[in-house]
Amino acid sequence: MSGSSKSFLAFLSGIAAGAVLGVLFAPDKGANTRDRLTYLLDKYKHQLEDLIEEYLDKEDAPFSQARQQGDEIVNVTKEKAEKLLEDVDDLIDQIKGGNN
Repeated sequence: MSGSSKSFLAFLSGIAAGAVLGVLFAPDKGANTRDRLTYLLDKYKHQLEDLIEEYLDKEDAPFSQARQQGDEIVNVTKEKAEKLLEDVDDLIDQIKGGNN
């Protein structure tokens, strides 16, 4: 994981911890505090899941591009090799035809 990714994750963790502590120390009934805490944790969980998914999509993008370019190179090389084999077969046929 890169340094900026670690910093961003630490930042998000700090925000979540601050929100949890803010709810816990707020003067309210225990049931209300638990409900708010459950709501906030669920909300931050979904936001974190979305951010992680977005981050992973961005991280995979260069690999996807490289894979696509590699596949294109392989396909072009296969086409050229097939053409070369056809030319060799034609040349062999010409040589065999000239010897008869």
